[in-house]
Amino acid sequence: MRGLTWAGTGRRGPLATGLLAGMLGLTLSGCAGFLVPAGEGEPEPTPSDPYRVHADKLPTPFPSVSVGVSGRPGAQGSAPTPTVPAGCPSSGVVVGMGEVEAALGHRAVGLTLTNCGSKPYRVHGYPSVRALDEAGDPLPVPVNPGSSYMGSDPGPKEIMLKPGATVRSLLAWVSTPTGGDLIEGDALAVAPAPGLEPRTFPLEGSDVRLLDELNMTAWR
Repeated sequence: MRGLTWAGTGRRGPLATGLLAGMLGLTLSGCAGFLVPAGEGEPEPTPSDPYRVHADKLPTPFPSVSVGVSGRPGAQGSAPTPTVPAGCPSSGVVVGMGEVEAALGHRAVGLTLTNCGSKPYRVHGYPSVRALDEAGDPLPVPVNPGSSYMGSDPGPKEIMLKPGATVRSLLAWVSTPTGGDLIEGDALAVAPAPGLEPRTFPLEGSDVRLLDELNMTAWR
């Protein structure tokens, strides 16, 4: 770079010398950033922890709830209570009953057990069924696990019921007046298992309200 000179003198004056020093200083300061190695003076990045970053994606333990003839679900200790949708029982499972079908004096109706909660449930055994009178009191109608004229019972099998999944059972009885001593029932109380809260389903029509004994298959 050629220096600034006073006209006609050929010598650098004080003003030219000051301007030159300032320009050199700006030039060197502007280049200094490019001479520093990348990352020098900055804290080193902390390695990511995949288990910490994706902790929300790791599987969490769920309470195993037995639904069967053995009784109530086992104690859960300090495990958190599963969150269930509105209208779903605290047990996390709900029962249903279809329409009664008839065949040669025999009656049968399908029962369902659906996991309406957010956690898997272990199902093993038979539903709990009671015949009720018009006042809602239990009637002395025998309830037997096993096969019937309307369907065979392969026996209980342990099933891990996922949220939204359903298992089924077949409930059957005889409604022929000549079949023996019959009791007239007004409703059926059905629960997933003994000890769990039942739902009541009315029996519509006189041809299905006569009961001798109830036979049910296992949840399958």
